[in-house]
Amino acid sequence: ESRIIATSLIFILNLFKGFYHMKAIKYLSMTWTFGIDDCCIILSGTFFSHNRLIRTQVEDVQTLQDIQTRVDVKESVRGQTIFIIQTIPRDVNTAIMELLVMAYALKTSCAKNIIGVIPYFPYSKQCKMRKRGSIVCKLLASMLAKAGLTHIITMDLHQKEIQGFFSFPVDNLRASPFLIQYIQEEIPDYRNAIIVAKSPAAAKRAQSYAERLRLGLAVIHGEAQCSESDMADGRHSPPCVRNTTGHTGLELPLMMAKEKPPITVVGDVGGRIAIIVDDIVDDVGDFVAAAEILKERGAYKIYIMATHGLLSADAPRLIEESAIDEVVVTNTVPHEVQKLQCPKIKTVDVSMILAEAIRRIHNGESMAYLFRNITVDD
Repeated sequence: ESRIIATSLIFILNLFKGFYHMKAIKYLSMTWTFGIDDCCIILSGTFFSHNRLIRTQVEDVQTLQDIQTRVDVKESVRGQTIFIIQTIPRDVNTAIMELLVMAYALKTSCAKNIIGVIPYFPYSKQCKMRKRGSIVCKLLASMLAKAGLTHIITMDLHQKEIQGFFSFPVDNLRASPFLIQYIQEEIPDYRNAIIVAKSPAAAKRAQSYAERLRLGLAVIHGEAQCSESDMADGRHSPPCVRNTTGHTGLELPLMMAKEKPPITVVGDVGGRIAIIVDDIVDDVGDFVAAAEILKERGAYKIYIMATHGLLSADAPRLIEESAIDEVVVTNTVPHEVQKLQCPKIKTVDVSMILAEAIRRIHNGESMAYLFRNITVDD
């Protein structure tokens, strides 16, 4: 039996340097207060506490002196539905461990359902076998299930097939409606724009944006330097010989290594606003190279639109010094420090769709409304 909000929903917030997320938290608090019930319990995590939340510090997440995480649930959660909201800060592994310990503590306290709200799912890029590596994303999915999670709400997984790694339901929300709205409202003369795919692999996503905006499509092919993350998944075993003979006597010819051609643009971007769309902006080297060639081809303004703004290392400096005019990302990942370093970085708030997803799941309502106007290529 699930009771309404006052005791059946507990929200654990862990915001590391996520100052911008104060706005998101306040919006979520308002939505829960006026949209569901007059009170709710909101619990704060290690790094952040906001006194304007409805109620805080009912539960503690502490880091011991030897860098261990200890969880103390100070209120009964037996038979209740619990939402854990976990943003992913720079210290990804610490955030994951804290989430696992928290979920396991709630599981052993006999919580009925434990639902993780993870706007950016970490390790989502490691969802394919590369060389002698591992599929870490599958490992993380198994760890979350073992810790006690029964459902996850996330946004724009790097590959939609990642949902198949989980043994429980995953709601993969989309940020494209918010980014498309930003294009329509904030980019002057967007009708003169063209949607650009950074690589052929991103062409489907770009085509989805182009069709909904009634714009043209261009694709960037090749790259200045081959990125290891995009290499073939084959495992290369020394010694390198022309023919390898197995114990069955079968000869396997040595194939030529894959080489990408020099970077080029398929499509006319001359005199247009170029809008590059992707799901993650992390190492911005590829985006900077793409912006340079788009400028050479005649594009007079260049925008980057993405869901997750990881913006690692010296990304803000590279963006500021590049031909990119604006980088637009959502607030799934805290990036206020990067915004201070680079005024070109803009943020789109997606807290309302997360709040609505939580409300619908709690009330047992259909999630179909949140996926309206969403194509299979998003």
